[in-house]
Amino acid sequence: MANHKSAAKRARQTVKRNELNRARRAQVRTLTKLVEKAVATKDVDGAKTSLVGAEAGLARAAGKGILHPRTAARKTSRLAKAVKKLAVGDKAK
Repeated sequence: MANHKSAAKRARQTVKRNELNRARRAQVRTLTKLVEKAVATKDVDGAKTSLVGAEAGLARAAGKGILHPRTAARKTSRLAKAVKKLAVGDKAK
């Protein structure tokens, strides 16, 4: 256990921050899976609408420091590419 008041406070803050970060990371994974599921079922409208939410969630996670900005950009790019390929057909590779 912490020996100083400041160390005890820091421990409490860390616990709270871990819970928040875990929830945000889970939300990003959920949003990403919604897009992937829509792409897998070839639901163009659903994929486009869920892509908007996933892009926002990834950007928010990158801004909060939960994901590295380049990781968020890479995931967003890959999701957008999959949705575009679905919308256009197999022409876009």
